[in-house]
Amino acid sequence: MSGPAPEDTDRHAAKMAKKKAARDKIMATKTDQKGLIIVHTGKGKGKSSAAFGMIFRCIAHGMKCAVVQFIKGGMSTGERDLILSKFSDICAFHTMGEGFTWETQDKSRDIEMAQAAWAKAKELIIDPSNKMVLLDEINIAIRYDYVAIDEVVAFLRDNKPPMTHVVLTGRNAHGDLIELADLVTEMELIKHPFRAGIKAQQGVEF
Repeated sequence: MSGPAPEDTDRHAAKMAKKKAARDKIMATKTDQKGLIIVHTGKGKGKSSAAFGMIFRCIAHGMKCAVVQFIKGGMSTGERDLILSKFSDICAFHTMGEGFTWETQDKSRDIEMAQAAWAKAKELIIDPSNKMVLLDEINIAIRYDYVAIDEVVAFLRDNKPPMTHVVLTGRNAHGDLIELADLVTEMELIKHPFRAGIKAQQGVEF
């Protein structure tokens, strides 16, 4: 099978060189650094998974980080097991929730646990040695009014160290949080195996 014609190769090379020059020009203007407020929301799968990917990236770079789980405390996850067994020296991991609210069926207990999680989160965020803090499923706690959105927004706006990244996950992120954030990703659900009768599986969901 013959390769592309020489003129096609030359045209492609010229096109790519032009794109690279434009890209290099744009990248040269991006010189600022700051600690980002990052929100992962939406009905699609992957919000926490993507956030943990950033936590593991921090670990790989030797950057101190921390995780606070607001809701998923009732279940073991591969991420938690790995961090606690291998990386607890560089990544603090606090499981504060006792499971999803419909499992505990105790609103006062859920509120108490969410408030404790938020108190721990604030402690970790204001410690400038933590380069990233993941608040896993905090959006659900905010949605149920277990944690006040006004308090979360005010704290992140006024107290977060300038170079600390904070990642907040969960469905239905509040509009005020989205407005405050530097980076917002909405996971869109297109197809999910649960709808076909397939249960959550190890290595995929947890």
